[in-house]
Amino acid sequence: MSLIHTGLPAPGWRWIKDRLWSLERAFEKSRASGRAENDARIRIFVVMVLFLAGFACLAVGATRLALFSGIDVAGVRGGGAGPGRAPLVDRRGALLAADLPYYTLYLDPRDVWDRAETRAAVLSALPDLSVTRLDRALKSSRRTFLAGPLSPRERDRVHALGLPGLVFEQEPRRVYPLGNSAAHLIGFSDTGGEGLAGAEGALNDRIRAGAPDQQPTPLSIDVRVQAALDDELNAAATRLQAKGAVGLITNVQTGEILAMSSWPAFDPNHAGESSPDQLRNRAVASVFEMGSTFKVFTLAVGLDTGQITPETVFSTTKGMNIGSRVIRDLHAVGHDMTARDIFLKSSNIGASQIALKVGGPTMTNYFEAFGLFKAAPIELSESARPILPREWNPNTVASASFGHAISVSPVALAAGVGSVLNGGRYLPLTLQPMRAGARPQGRQVLKEETSRQMLDLMRRNVLEGSGRRANAPGLRVGGKTGSAEKVIGGRYVRDKVLASFAGVFPTDGALSDDRYMVLIMIDEPVADAESGGRTGGLTAAPTAGKVIDRVAPFLGVNRRFEQVAALPAPVVAPVQTAPAPAGGR
Repeated sequence: MSLIHTGLPAPGWRWIKDRLWSLERAFEKSRASGRAENDARIRIFVVMVLFLAGFACLAVGATRLALFSGIDVAGVRGGGAGPGRAPLVDRRGALLAADLPYYTLYLDPRDVWDRAETRAAVLSALPDLSVTRLDRALKSSRRTFLAGPLSPRERDRVHALGLPGLVFEQEPRRVYPLGNSAAHLIGFSDTGGEGLAGAEGALNDRIRAGAPDQQPTPLSIDVRVQAALDDELNAAATRLQAKGAVGLITNVQTGEILAMSSWPAFDPNHAGESSPDQLRNRAVASVFEMGSTFKVFTLAVGLDTGQITPETVFSTTKGMNIGSRVIRDLHAVGHDMTARDIFLKSSNIGASQIALKVGGPTMTNYFEAFGLFKAAPIELSESARPILPREWNPNTVASASFGHAISVSPVALAAGVGSVLNGGRYLPLTLQPMRAGARPQGRQVLKEETSRQMLDLMRRNVLEGSGRRANAPGLRVGGKTGSAEKVIGGRYVRDKVLASFAGVFPTDGALSDDRYMVLIMIDEPVADAESGGRTGGLTAAPTAGKVIDRVAPFLGVNRRFEQVAALPAPVVAPVQTAPAPAGGR
């Protein structure tokens, strides 16, 4: 018998080859000397060594499998590649989203001792489990999925049964502890760890990159501010039986979004159970004719170009004819109005005259500078493009002056109005926080003097004009209301209104001071006893006032009660106005 053969690789096996040749020579020597018993002993010894080596390899493999296979003492196998997404937190570090360990339960019927006992015990531990699925798994001939994802508590209940055949696999699951609060802004991801919507989708690469060391990705929102906005918007939309609603709070100096709400909301923990209407982020993905909030732009352009001053008088006693169309005011007055009064009384006639006085080309240039001709440049991919007129003739210019004929998203409106309030710099809105005191340069679209005049006008509107119900004591609130009849089937429908309010606080202080914009939009509110109507001044403005009253302490805005002098009654002299240019719609 020979223990070796030729052809072994020389370098790696030389030592083994030499030892085996030594054994072979020992065997030959034993046979030659007539001591066969020694030859047998040596062969038995070699076989024993080989068996021991084999058992040692098996022991090492079993130990490695037990320690590193991913199966723990509770029968749990680690699944997948581990947590695939870093946590999301708000600007103060409060948790918004995180990967947490959840468990999937499998049943291997080949290891089950008593099917009836297993069936009864599993159903007692997991009462919501499908009986049909359990019975099918028990009758199967192979390992079968039974339930999941299970929470650690549910896993412990099943594990405590101590039944063979039940095996767990651990996998990360994205959890959203705030539920439906800020759901549209935060968004959600799929089971494979890819962001699908909101910040989860927009910042997907950054969130995935932070997964190995679980480095949190901060967002610009403040959960305290968000909770107050959610609460008040939900209360108003429910009470007014609205079709939908939007709330936004931004820092106009930085463009940071501090809170964003879209109603109806959804729970990102169960996004698959939500309807398309719930999943739509109306603040970003929908466009609307925003109504008289556009008068903020119209007055700002008139002042910035020098075509008007707050005291410029316009004839507003009669409807304004443009082609076949007559522009009227919701509440007609029997006298001419200054530009200031046009803003405070929200006169469509006066706004149209201001826009036509400025001129169509100049108005559209400013509208474009305010960011109204493109999808809002925010990180969210859902950002919708506006619907613009085919032609900017006098009719469309006049209509756009009070928020008709052009449809934009609420975030686009908020960014544009923010540029009117921060010293004239257009800043894109952002979901990412900035350092304290940051002042992005932005794009200058208005003179600083114009911004100061508009802050004063908006404060006057809350004190004396259409926005009175938005006033929050001591917080120096300003704003502009909007009430736009909705277009349905190509026609404006009087009893379908989009009510809105674009507010700002505080209106005093240096132009460079932190200042916050609050936008409330309520889609098709139904008048009730509390509101007394459907307009922005009766529905959206009071909601904005409640929001501002609640969030001011979180934003560091102190109450200060200023003395505001009443405006003297203007001396209105007769004025000759040129007839409006004709033009079809």
